[in-house]
Amino acid sequence: MSDDLNKKGFQDRTRINMNEAHEVAYWTEKFGVSKEQLHAAVDKAGTSSADAVEKALKSS
Repeated sequence: MSDDLNKKGFQDRTRINMNEAHEVAYWTEKFGVSKEQLHAAVDKAGTSSADAVEKALKSS
């Protein structure tokens, strides 16, 4: 199923989908990082949880 951009429920705000360009753009802007830095933080966090990724970015 494709991502419905009109549905912005709780799940969309807590996970980072690196396969969706609009989500990568949103999260890179929110965290003030590059796409590469975001990808590295997702890898470091071991999850796509936005909270875990934010913590990984802050510890870098």
